[in-house]
Amino acid sequence: MFKRECIIVLDSVGIGAMPDAAKYGDEGSHTLGNILAQVGKLDLPNLYAFGLGNIKDARLPKVGKPVASYGRMAAKTRAKDTTSGHWELAGLIMEPPFATFTSFPEDLLTGWLQKATDLGYWSGPLNVLANRPASGTQIIDELGEEHMETGALIVYTSADSVFQVAAHEEIVPIEAQYQLCQLAREMLTGDNIVGRVIARPFIGKPGGFTRTKNRRDYSVPPVGETLLSALEAKHQYTLGIGKIEDIFCNQGVAFADHTTNNTDGIDATIKALESNTEATLIFTNLVDFDMKYGHRNDVTGYAKALEYFDVRLPEILEALRQDDILILTADHGCDPTTHHTDHTREYVPVLVYGGKAVNLGTRDSFADVAATIYEALGHGKWPVGESFINTII
Repeated sequence: MFKRECIIVLDSVGIGAMPDAAKYGDEGSHTLGNILAQVGKLDLPNLYAFGLGNIKDARLPKVGKPVASYGRMAAKTRAKDTTSGHWELAGLIMEPPFATFTSFPEDLLTGWLQKATDLGYWSGPLNVLANRPASGTQIIDELGEEHMETGALIVYTSADSVFQVAAHEEIVPIEAQYQLCQLAREMLTGDNIVGRVIARPFIGKPGGFTRTKNRRDYSVPPVGETLLSALEAKHQYTLGIGKIEDIFCNQGVAFADHTTNNTDGIDATIKALESNTEATLIFTNLVDFDMKYGHRNDVTGYAKALEYFDVRLPEILEALRQDDILILTADHGCDPTTHHTDHTREYVPVLVYGGKAVNLGTRDSFADVAATIYEALGHGKWPVGESFINTII
């Protein structure tokens, strides 16, 4: 069997619309295929060698004999948000799914800011700006100046289950922004529960606002057992790289390296693989595909980010031990060619390096990843999903 597992989530790298995509406004979405169609060429020799193009309906170049197992996975969770996607990869299906909004109830917003005022860390207006779905970069361009003039917070959402708060760091100190978001997290429960509350600080002047690296995510704790917490109970620990610790509220994440971009995330993953870390599971999220390019409809930038990861992939392989498994996958799509800037309801690729190279077909759930890892580490059957470990050993 295998002794150590490494999951790298290529955040938002979808591989074709799921059958129910139209219900989410995502009919025809295909993050990888549509990027290739628009840019004309994707130089991904290492991912193609893994079998990325051999996946059903991949719309990418195929190879004769892939060096990794390859397939695609459907989401069981009736959602397309980051938290649900990662939880399902870790063997937990959120049912019912998190709530989504076109706007948040005014009494909820007023109550939130009034309570923050009573607690002493807010002295601004009790009204907010926006309160609607929006692109994060566009909304600060549109309302950043008014925010600076009035002090009112910019609150916005998307088609996903998020409550996002944007504020200028010179108008609302960063610690106050974090306190406000933590309070919102505590209040967004029951019918108003969202997957994540996100602090979105920015700096600059009108016409030149930029978001900073001080983003912070506030998730709800997992509503059931995950692969991470199960391994921790067996004294097999998880290292979370990127925003993994936030997504799981630190539950089951014994070690964390909170990288904020793809380059640092890849570097941290290689370092962990090369070290004698105590982590049995290395769980990495590479956020740039989604945050920098998918949500901004930046097709060229997305293509270049994919090519950059491909260039770095041999370094990751070089750091693997003989008894390691490497799994490359995603948590949802975010097709940058669509008319909107939200996540897209897509299948995600699953590429597995270690053991035999076989066609894994179309899997019914992201939870197959958790089931496979749990069994590969010798713990038997996970309650959700179907393990494919016996197919590749």
